[in-house]
Amino acid sequence: MTTKRRLTYADFERDFPEALTTLLAMSKAVDASGLEKSITELVKLRVSQINACAFCTELHLRVARRTGVEEAKLDLLPAWRDTALYSARERAALAWAEHVTQTPTAGLPPDASAALDSAFAEPERVNLTIAIANINAWNRIAGALHFRTMATAEAR
Repeated sequence: MTTKRRLTYADFERDFPEALTTLLAMSKAVDASGLEKSITELVKLRVSQINACAFCTELHLRVARRTGVEEAKLDLLPAWRDTALYSARERAALAWAEHVTQTPTAGLPPDASAALDSAFAEPERVNLTIAIANINAWNRIAGALHFRTMATAEAR
């Protein structure tokens, strides 16, 4: 049995530039929208954890740290509901991210919907949803193609 070489991000960048450009354009649009980078990074990290995408989890942990997200928030992210550490906006964004990732066509429970509506204006909700859809796409690509994490590459 032959094991195939794992694809790297650099391979994807080199061999599939149109797909990369499209995915990055979505991220740039969200970044330009004014939505807080700390919130989008928490969302990207949480979605990547749910989808068990090692590459994206590692990447967005690094970006979140560079962005200034508190270590305690990163440490407790899988249990965000059980701590008062997160702001109302972060909590609403995380609930929405989990909902869109796990049950995208079902209606959001009324309490979560009210929290989302009070925390985010409509353009922000749309941009947040775009960020969630984009990281889900990245998770599917990086996970299915088994992108190597930086830690895996460094261990070689």
